[in-house]
Amino acid sequence: MASVKGGDKIAKVLASIGKGLESGKLVRVGFLENATYPDGKPVAMIAAIQDFGAPGAGIPPRPFFRNMIRMKKREWPKAIGMNLKATNYDAEKTLNIVGEAIAGQLRQSIVDTNAPPLAQSTIKRKGHAKPLVDTGHMLASVDHEVKT
Repeated sequence: MASVKGGDKIAKVLASIGKGLESGKLVRVGFLENATYPDGKPVAMIAAIQDFGAPGAGIPPRPFFRNMIRMKKREWPKAIGMNLKATNYDAEKTLNIVGEAIAGQLRQSIVDTNAPPLAQSTIKRKGHAKPLVDTGHMLASVDHEVKT
């Protein structure tokens, strides 16, 4: 661990850290605006239907996104802090690293979600019983971006 002594040195170090953090950046993780299915439907819309369900259409909720947030959100501040230090307080690099990690957690949540089970008619149509994965397009569409 580095140490800094002296008022002027501390002020310079803090100013340098502050400069890297002043940009007002944010990271977005999930299904971004440009993600669409081949027929033009937004992946975010289909993901929301799967996450919250559509009872009128016979689709039960499979809260892969909400469950991932609930289970992982407490890890993110520590990851941001560790990566800020590792990147010499570069906010953009840090948010890209953490954003990709959260995107990986979201992908894993899609893969791990198995309940509620699919209807027999859906299993017959798809040829397998894995919820949330049909063509793999939604899984492949998970992304992140850093914005100012």
